[in-house]
Amino acid sequence: MSILLQVVDTTMHTAQTAQQTMAKISLWGLLGKGGVLMYPLYFLLILAIFMFFERFIAIKKASRIDANFMHMIRDNILSSNITSARSLARNTNSPVARIIEKGLRRVGKPIDVIEKSMESVGRLELYKMEKNLNILSLIAGIAPMFGFLGTIVGMIELFFEITSTHTFELDTIAGGIYVKMITSGTGLIIGLIAYIMHNYLTTQVDKTANEMEIASTEFIDILQEPTK
Repeated sequence: MSILLQVVDTTMHTAQTAQQTMAKISLWGLLGKGGVLMYPLYFLLILAIFMFFERFIAIKKASRIDANFMHMIRDNILSSNITSARSLARNTNSPVARIIEKGLRRVGKPIDVIEKSMESVGRLELYKMEKNLNILSLIAGIAPMFGFLGTIVGMIELFFEITSTHTFELDTIAGGIYVKMITSGTGLIIGLIAYIMHNYLTTQVDKTANEMEIASTEFIDILQEPTK
């Protein structure tokens, strides 16, 4: 019975010690133990955040346009006032306006010629919005790889140390392993963040592209309406 009590007491003491040790571990303390390969991961995180906000602002700016823009274009075209329509489109800073302005320059030519010229401008505007989005996609792919690389390097160092010192204490091995896995966890988190950012921005680009396509179709329909 006394032996059983001693075992229970030892187990409880071990659990309390583990809880105290876990309580002392902070997030920054863990990240500080990740090793040299944590620095590339920090750089990738900062780069991902910078690229996200840079592209977010650019895409939001590109998608902003007056709700009455196409109505004013329509009124000017139907009134045969192409000059005013071109002036309005030229003074409006948005992809939709630049597409419409290109189409207005081709007024009088066959519809298919007008459509092709507008499509070329649309592809250029789409390229501008998607610029640097591939960087976020790249970060989403390589951040976990950097994390795994850090863990592998750390495990090699740990087992080399064990082999050299012939130290096989469980606490030393377990402590070394969890420290070396920090880079893997950090890399996966950064990769997930970059993946979410990339998907969100891609969705916003698709929405703006749809608005551009709708405006182009509406413009072609306006050209085919009878003038006043």
